[in-house]
Amino acid sequence: MAEPTKNAPITDRLPVVVIGAGPVGLAAAARLVERGIEPLVLEAGPSAGTAVRDWSHVRLFSPWAEITDPAAEKLLAPTGWARPDGAAYPTGGDWAKQYLQPLADVLGDKVRYGATVTGVARAGRDRIVDSGRDEQPFAVHIRSADGREERISARAVIDASGTWSTPGPLGADGLPALGEKAAAGHLSYRVPDLGDPTVRARYAGRRTAVVGSGASAFTALAALADLAKEEPGTHAVWILRRGITGSTFGGGEADQLPARGALGLRAKAAVEEGHASAVTGFRTQAVERDGDTLVLVAEDGRRLDPVDEVIVLTGLRPDLSFLSELRLGLDDRLQAPTALAPLIDPNVHSCGTVYPHGVNELSHPEQGIYLVGMKSYGRAPTFLAMTGYEQVRSVTAAIAGDREAAERVELSLPETGVCGGAGLFDEPDAAQAATGGCCATPATLQIGTGAPATESGCC
Repeated sequence: MAEPTKNAPITDRLPVVVIGAGPVGLAAAARLVERGIEPLVLEAGPSAGTAVRDWSHVRLFSPWAEITDPAAEKLLAPTGWARPDGAAYPTGGDWAKQYLQPLADVLGDKVRYGATVTGVARAGRDRIVDSGRDEQPFAVHIRSADGREERISARAVIDASGTWSTPGPLGADGLPALGEKAAAGHLSYRVPDLGDPTVRARYAGRRTAVVGSGASAFTALAALADLAKEEPGTHAVWILRRGITGSTFGGGEADQLPARGALGLRAKAAVEEGHASAVTGFRTQAVERDGDTLVLVAEDGRRLDPVDEVIVLTGLRPDLSFLSELRLGLDDRLQAPTALAPLIDPNVHSCGTVYPHGVNELSHPEQGIYLVGMKSYGRAPTFLAMTGYEQVRSVTAAIAGDREAAERVELSLPETGVCGGAGLFDEPDAAQAATGGCCATPATLQIGTGAPATESGCC
């Protein structure tokens, strides 16, 4: 593939636009600076790591040693910055304040805040036009916080905007459940910060449904279980579209990311100690009001007992709307780059079994546009920061014309059992066949001091 460095000289003198001042976007900027290429980071929020700050109360699975980029550390070193204890696990707030914001500050005016990207195209060419397309710079349309519109020319675009702004809905078919929007006042799509008195009051002494089967759901269940120990009447109803199997709670003590394994064990304890009840095989179709409470209705007609609040943690998805005039090659299931999708398919891979990848897997029919970081994974839930740092190392090398470095992708990731996604694992029978687990029959399980009695004698 022809890289931007082979375009007209005037294009080479333009900056590379990086969308998003999160961990991977800022790492991309640091790598570009290292290569002598001018970056321009466009961040919609008012500070670095805006999305990360939204979950500032949540502790990361990975320690400091695995969440800082080497090129970024070199850029920070002259300021006297030193990486915190490599073995310590920061919260999202720690990550933003102690690493992301200092990095953005070093980059200075190469980072613009309050700049929302509303569209990216080839200058003077919509997606239909072939003639002279590759020779044209990118036209990046932005809207400033004050409403002012602007167009910036770029030699290449690295989209590291993530997926945080587009959480998955409650409905099991990928669309909002009937009544979901009307019940918005009682729904949240984020892990609650129970350290905030207002948020704590919202859930204390109440029944809360937690919908989802990933790490965010584990975090919410563990937090609500802790709250239940202090606030009588607090109870979580954990809703899963699949059955409970041996892998439901992740890798446990065998997880090479110990903090993630411990989180799964905390969620398991929340159920076993009776602070949460698990409802399996439940695919939500509708949410109905019952006075001041909500009733969730499944596609098979089952109705749950009323709950006061619902926390929807059904995954995230990429916002591709502002890239509609570009020729992207995306997998029709995961919405990830076509060549990358088979390597990250959650039906097959966990975080640790993703094959190392770089520019070859991240390229599109449109030359010079790269989706990196969490956005590159589309709807797959298996992303790790280390993966994103390696992606931008490869991509920036390609932009610089260093093909050898771009294709020299080396990365070792920890094995984990927590990264199972939807797909195969949505089917209890398939999950049983794949893992040797059971609980294939939709059921409501109130798990107390011992294992529940089920017809299959497991779980």
